[in-house]
Amino acid sequence: MSSRTVSEPGEPIIDIEQVGVRYRVPHERIGTFKEYAIRWVQRRIDHHEFWALRDVTLRIDRGEVFGVVGRNGAGKSTLLKVISRVLHPTRGRIRVRGGVAPLLELGAGFHPELTGRENVFLNGTLLGHSHREITERFDDVLEFAELSEFIDAPLRTYSSGMTARLGFAVATTWKPDVLLLDEILAVGDEAFQAKCRERIASFRDSGATILLVTHDLNLVQTLCQRTVWIDHGTVRCVGPSTDVARAYSGA
Repeated sequence: MSSRTVSEPGEPIIDIEQVGVRYRVPHERIGTFKEYAIRWVQRRIDHHEFWALRDVTLRIDRGEVFGVVGRNGAGKSTLLKVISRVLHPTRGRIRVRGGVAPLLELGAGFHPELTGRENVFLNGTLLGHSHREITERFDDVLEFAELSEFIDAPLRTYSSGMTARLGFAVATTWKPDVLLLDEILAVGDEAFQAKCRERIASFRDSGATILLVTHDLNLVQTLCQRTVWIDHGTVRCVGPSTDVARAYSGA
């Protein structure tokens, strides 16, 4: 995959060409690493191949809010992990022209034994921000997350909704070129979800590109200009969100 570049006018900010991701899965469950190592040396492990993505081609323009829908296990999260460079594709090519802020899992990049404050600095560093940049924007993170009373408590004492608020606040305090959201808007209370939608809309208006994985077809049709339907690792349908939502719900 290429290093960060800046897209020219008319170029897609994300260019995915014939991307496939293959996993090799043992046929039987092996209880310990020692047993696995012995069997591997003896060549007594039978694998089968599983393609999480197969021949996926997509082009996403700068400034789009792009939806990704599909059933559980269809390959949606794998697609975002490839775009964020968490996974390398088995084959094909992907180019991302800009910085990426991934929010792929609830609490990803957080440590449960660290305080909320410490996790802000940890997660911000993982996203490529300096200690000074995080310090300068720390109050903005805290204001959005609404966790001032708990910011110095260990993260393990947080509810899932509190962790979601903190994670979303860190990922979106700095406007990224590309923001990846994997079901994060399904957590938290209704007021927090409304704040998230408002921030996403402001990013869209300022030219950021957002990829949103969700099972909420109403949200897709409200926020996303285009949507892709992933089914068993392949692109089943891509186009205007209303058309894709109609096809997906009728399948």
